[in-house]
Amino acid sequence: MAQHFKASEQALPERLGNHMVRVDIHFDPRYSENGKIKYDWWGVGFAVEEEGYFASVNPLADSKNLDTYPWPDPNAPRLLEKASKIMKEDAGMHFIAPNFGFALFERAWTLRGLDTFMMDMALDPVYTEELLDRILEIQLGLIHRFIDLGVDGGYFGDDYGAQKNMLFSPKMWRKFIKPRLAQMFAPFREAGLPVIMHSDGQIQPIIPDLIEIGLTALNPVQPEVLDHAWLRQSFGNRLAYYGGVSTQTVLPNGSRKDVEKAVQNCIQRLAPEGTGLILAPSHRMMTDIPLENVIALLDAFYKPGS
Repeated sequence: MAQHFKASEQALPERLGNHMVRVDIHFDPRYSENGKIKYDWWGVGFAVEEEGYFASVNPLADSKNLDTYPWPDPNAPRLLEKASKIMKEDAGMHFIAPNFGFALFERAWTLRGLDTFMMDMALDPVYTEELLDRILEIQLGLIHRFIDLGVDGGYFGDDYGAQKNMLFSPKMWRKFIKPRLAQMFAPFREAGLPVIMHSDGQIQPIIPDLIEIGLTALNPVQPEVLDHAWLRQSFGNRLAYYGGVSTQTVLPNGSRKDVEKAVQNCIQRLAPEGTGLILAPSHRMMTDIPLENVIALLDAFYKPGS
């Protein structure tokens, strides 16, 4: 893609017309001896040969001892060094938000393993809450530092849904996740800043809860699982949207006309008044999307009426 648009990988977001810049913490990454596993700041290992994210090393999989685990330090002096540099160089040209991907549930299960943490939630609620509280404490430390740095809002990622339903019950989500997520949203809202949240899949039952605790904009609004017309009818101007153009069906498999139609449908259903929508793909664009459809998408974005 960078080659087609005659831009470096670093300059590609600007060439594509991105209005948002997400900043991350800065740390020295660690790799396995064979170089196939890259460890994140929390100690979770991700397979570098997989497209997307595949947590292949879950450091708490065999231990529930939270006191002996080497938790990362949110007050480490160099963590925001790169973010600060990016913000100064940007000089207000973009909306800048800290990237809290794997915010809470996903952070817990990547530490423990998905099936293991799901069993924790069902069979050991005390431990589940202790683990989530450890994560919360660290995330809150980072949140306050980013706000002090001068970011424009918060960006969170935590997937709760699959294609047809939630990964676990709304009741369980309200017990374990909602009160802690509310604490993570609160510093941004108290500072008068918007909160954007990425959450894949069918999460319809908990969208009112997310709005209640301060959500401003929902991402990625996958059209296959969340009906766009229903969203607008149900929540009106109480919720904005970011995404909406399918990376599951239209972009990888559709024609240029299909892409154009998907963009127009997204606008008409989610932003009939011409506001409250950041047009974007419904997820990151993977290698199954032909370049021709990427070009069609960009052209549709800038078409009069879009």
